[in-house]
Amino acid sequence: MLLPGFEYRRPSALCEAVALLAEHPAARVLAGGTDLLVDLRERRQGPSLLVDVSELSELRGIGVADGVLRIGSGVTVGELLASPRVAEWAPALGRAAHGFADFLTRNKATLGGNLANASPGADMVVPLLALDAQVVLAGPAGERTLGLDDFLLGPRQTALRPGELLRAVVLPRPGGRQVFYKLGLKRGGAIAVVSVALRIELDAGRCAAAAVALGAVAPRPFRAREAEAALIGAAVTPDCIARAADAAAAASRPISDVRGGDDYRRAMVRALVARGLASAVASEPPTSPSPPAG
Repeated sequence: MLLPGFEYRRPSALCEAVALLAEHPAARVLAGGTDLLVDLRERRQGPSLLVDVSELSELRGIGVADGVLRIGSGVTVGELLASPRVAEWAPALGRAAHGFADFLTRNKATLGGNLANASPGADMVVPLLALDAQVVLAGPAGERTLGLDDFLLGPRQTALRPGELLRAVVLPRPGGRQVFYKLGLKRGGAIAVVSVALRIELDAGRCAAAAVALGAVAPRPFRAREAEAALIGAAVTPDCIARAADAAAAASRPISDVRGGDDYRRAMVRALVARGLASAVASEPPTSPSPPAG
């Protein structure tokens, strides 16, 4: 199938890209293209202009400055997986990168594209939510920083304003232990049926801080605040873990589709949150769950 007709521009600087996007509100940003090109082929999008930002140095790089880890939006998932900085600061993000699609896709797909596409099952979003990530947005009025939770408005909907693009993701240095699970219908390259990211800090057996993020079980990835409230300040006993897992399942609003029913997804949220919390508390390296039979 032929792609719909469009104009193509490759700016040489970020300011030029922003100017093009401001001048052409219906334009789309092309980075890795792993989602956009599929949408074009399936006629789900038909922009008159593609602005190719894949070669912009301003969108590249992974580094630490002023106490935060900054990851350029043009960094590929493969680069995340290979980064010692990501492994040190955000192992849950590294685990999500490891289970992302296949080798070829990981080396084209960008972090910014995965976030800006705003899919309910976006793999990179879930661990970043658990790590209190912020996004840096560049636009005609300059840059602004927004919490990732505020950036995501709904399926395929973000807080990007006309002329803006996602420039970088920043992460404070997280404390505690991190877990990421993705449940798919197969081990490699699967779209998430359920994904769970956890971060928990313990102090003398009690939970000092917690984050529970869920993906593919609501219109957008989200923090399960009720589950976090069940943990913070409590002794992390099996009963506490069960209450948090129940709260996470109750907060989920999954659909039923060819990958799984809504009741199944809620049950898997409950199971994976409980497994992840028990693993984190026991200081055991988490492993990915096995795919369902059949």
